[in-house]
Amino acid sequence: MHDLFRRVEREVEQVAHLAVETGVTFEVDDIVDAVERGLPAGYPAPTASGAESRRELVRQMAEDVLSGEAYED
Repeated sequence: MHDLFRRVEREVEQVAHLAVETGVTFEVDDIVDAVERGLPAGYPAPTASGAESRRELVRQMAEDVLSGEAYED
């Protein structure tokens, strides 16, 4: 799960930088797509996350990173 979260963080940062550099807006789905494209074949789907699918988990993670909730204690 930690590996997936780090991948999400990295893509959030890359997409945000691209948005700032180009002025093009983005959606969370753009981050989800980038994470999914970067996963190696056979990357395991989460089983205990409560999310319906890996894609939904990645979406939740990206939203938490963007909102800052992922870093609140």
